[in-house]
Amino acid sequence: MKPSDAWLRVACTPGLGPAGLRRLLGELGDVESIARARSGKLESLGLTAETANLLTTDENPVLEEATAWLDSRADCFFIAPCDSHYPDRLRQLPDPPAGLFLRGRPDILSDPMIAVVGSRNPSPAGLENAFEFSAFLSRCGFVIASGLALGIDGRAHEGALTGGSPTVAVCGTGLDQVYPARHQDLAEKISDRGALVSEFPPGTPPRRENFPMRNRLISGLSLGVLVVEAGHRSGSLITARLASEQGREVFAIPGSIHNPMARGCHRLIKQGAKLVESGEDVLSELRSLIDFGQIAVQSGTVGPSTESPGLDPEYERFLESCGHDPFTADQMTARTKLTSAEVSSMLLILELQGFLESGPGGRYTRVPKRS
Repeated sequence: MKPSDAWLRVACTPGLGPAGLRRLLGELGDVESIARARSGKLESLGLTAETANLLTTDENPVLEEATAWLDSRADCFFIAPCDSHYPDRLRQLPDPPAGLFLRGRPDILSDPMIAVVGSRNPSPAGLENAFEFSAFLSRCGFVIASGLALGIDGRAHEGALTGGSPTVAVCGTGLDQVYPARHQDLAEKISDRGALVSEFPPGTPPRRENFPMRNRLISGLSLGVLVVEAGHRSGSLITARLASEQGREVFAIPGSIHNPMARGCHRLIKQGAKLVESGEDVLSELRSLIDFGQIAVQSGTVGPSTESPGLDPEYERFLESCGHDPFTADQMTARTKLTSAEVSSMLLILELQGFLESGPGGRYTRVPKRS
């Protein structure tokens, strides 16, 4: 049995879970040995008779349904830990999934990713922030990860698609269904330009206990987690806690003291989360972790080319519009007729690439070309 087939069998065994898998790997050494073990041996290692039997037989309805789903479309995949597309960031988790079912593009799973999460019942300002932050970060080359839920999650995915980079929806169900159903069209757009991901095999319904497990993958895939709005009992706080435990950065947008959906963010900030007021705040915290110019090129978005010392034509035109005297972002908005968000993004990329320097009073100056 190939390792990938053994991992698929393990991932389609109900009742095993990450803890049970970790125990079996510790006792038997590798996944092929688990798949070849007799049911009596597996029971002696703590599995129930039902789970042990499902793991050792080909007559497993979950495995059969998963295999049929994988054969149903060319863009359906199972990403096993032995596969090159399995993200290293997930390998580092204490409870990595036995595999990922994916619809869309498996090549983006290891790209620099930021999670954007929040309330299912946000304020209008929260929805606007989710969209604008996600669109800005997407324009800078980040893949936006979220959970496809109503509210902040859905708006974050929409902002990411507007920004031009892929987006990843980590789902708490099997990928043969979309939950919530009203996000069917959004899920199609995400799979076309990014990926739908789940550790749950096809046929898995939206059970309550699935979503905390889903949340650990949202944070685990990402360099950091941005919480837009969250109440005191929000699932987004679980994602933020998991991110902190995983060594990821946690960001929170403050809000009105009268907005109950801001209380979770304020609580996170009190506990040490980074208070952010703009997309630039998020990027400045992550500068030491990532080459921003490179991710922009890899994602096909803004940024200078790695094949030439010059800039993309769009950026050449923008830089020429800057002139040689100090200028502000507002002046560039008036000169170029771009939106303030587009100008902010381009100024940041040019500064990170060494073409501009920021100074007192929010003014920028061009950096003289080196001979």
